[in-house]
Amino acid sequence: MSECPRILRVAGPLVEVEGFDGAAMNDLIALGKHASPAEIIAIRGDRLTLQAYEYTGGLGPGDAAEPLRQPLSARLGPDLIGGVFDGLLRPLATAATWLTPGAYQQHDDHRWHFRPAVTVGEEVVAGQVLGSITDCGPLDYRVLVPPTAGGRVEMIAAEDDYPADSVVATVDGVPVSITTRWPVRIARPFRARSTDIEPLHTGQRVLDLLFPVAKGGSAAAPGGFGTGKTMMLQQLAKWCDADVIVYVGCGERGNEMADVVAEMSALTDPRTGGRLADRTVIIANTSNMPMMAREASIYTGVTVGEHFRDMGYHAVVIADSTSRWAEALREFASRTGELPAEEGYPANLASALAAFYERAGAVTTLGGARGSVTVIGAVSPPGGDLSEPVTTQTERFVRCRWSLDRDLAYSRHYPAVSWSGSFARDADALGVTMAAGVDEHWQSHRARVIEILAESDRLSALTELVGVDALPAQQRIALLGGQLLREGVLQQSALSQNDAYCSPEKTAALVEAVLAVLDRCRKLVAADIPAARIEELDFGPLIRVREATGPHDTAAAQSCRDKTLTALAQLEVSQ
Repeated sequence: MSECPRILRVAGPLVEVEGFDGAAMNDLIALGKHASPAEIIAIRGDRLTLQAYEYTGGLGPGDAAEPLRQPLSARLGPDLIGGVFDGLLRPLATAATWLTPGAYQQHDDHRWHFRPAVTVGEEVVAGQVLGSITDCGPLDYRVLVPPTAGGRVEMIAAEDDYPADSVVATVDGVPVSITTRWPVRIARPFRARSTDIEPLHTGQRVLDLLFPVAKGGSAAAPGGFGTGKTMMLQQLAKWCDADVIVYVGCGERGNEMADVVAEMSALTDPRTGGRLADRTVIIANTSNMPMMAREASIYTGVTVGEHFRDMGYHAVVIADSTSRWAEALREFASRTGELPAEEGYPANLASALAAFYERAGAVTTLGGARGSVTVIGAVSPPGGDLSEPVTTQTERFVRCRWSLDRDLAYSRHYPAVSWSGSFARDADALGVTMAAGVDEHWQSHRARVIEILAESDRLSALTELVGVDALPAQQRIALLGGQLLREGVLQQSALSQNDAYCSPEKTAALVEAVLAVLDRCRKLVAADIPAARIEELDFGPLIRVREATGPHDTAAAQSCRDKTLTALAQLEVSQ
């Protein structure tokens, strides 16, 4: 082993270095004069194989290699909130620092206002709040006792402005600074998983009504090109009721990420009245950035989510898309000579997906607070083939699947979530919570909506063969009910100021209105009113009320329901 390791070979991002004492898998090595970071991926005798996180142009045999003796770690500090970063959590706000060799060790020169929450001599435990940074946006950034520390507070800084790396407390001999570092591939510890279940309101009716996800749950959104995955995930980022949004653009096109950043900056946060970007962390690892940074980006994102979870916040991590991350895994495996499995993906694809999604959860933190990390990942199967490995393996580990249907998307029905190809494993448990809060009839309404949609789909296929006039009256009403639900409830316009977001109360009112109208229609045909006369009635106001009124306007939905029921009653009188 050499005391001064040198580069032996450079083949693109793959670098070979002569070994040194204490080398460990996944440790970082600084390469060349710019100290570009690379990760140890194989140890064979006295040779180390590295995968560089940056462009390796200019490196060559004989250049120095300095061991950093630590795995890839994220720098976690108050500058995260409202920031835009690359896959290694390096800031991209002012310049593309990933183009600057050796920019791994970034620094925050800002001075933050620290307000202490404990006093000298007080006994504290791991994860307890020592103080807060109060000038970093709508959320207080909480400085916590490190997970491995605890005991007597020996020093606590007075309220004042401090640099980000300043030590503001000492606990039983352990210094605590405003910022901290954490290995991204290691889950942050917590005291216990929470048994309470609480819905994550997304503001998207098809999800909140049919396929809800819990805070601390996990969901996947598989769909082919053009089915609206990115738009739906952006809607979730804008409107879901989480405290912190971590949006990971993993291998996406640069223009899409630029649109996300611009929209987040321009959108008003409905919770605070400020900018939505002020409680959002964007990790933009686009398709032209290094492959290893793409592979690390989702771990970086979930680490950031866990960091805010430990402060007692509810965080949502959105990964768009995990297919690009899996492609990075496949490329990485081929370079290291791993035996390929199905479609060339590495044999450990399933375990890698499991390790990512199982970091979601609602927990009791080490400090005793309640927080959660909800993980939502898009899946982009090649050619829209939902039987490919990434999609099928992902379904094993998530609590929800929001399958996006190409036919719905091509008919301009958005969000194009298939009610026949999606599922929510926590729907029954969440129904109890919904019934106790927003809508006491949520479970029965959900069951009826799914039943009506399934019957409507079956009859639509039959109608294409025999025509609608050949169907019995009750089946024609079932077709009408499916249309009213699809167009008046499930369809939602992301471009409409009124319809981009829908409150749970308005969703419940719209569903109740459509079901009440449908029940009256069925009674009319049972009383020998011709189905054709009912179909001639103008149901347009009932369909348009979702977009014509505000996101919280339940009274308008109820009024439209009453007017439609009155018009149906007149049909019975005239008969």
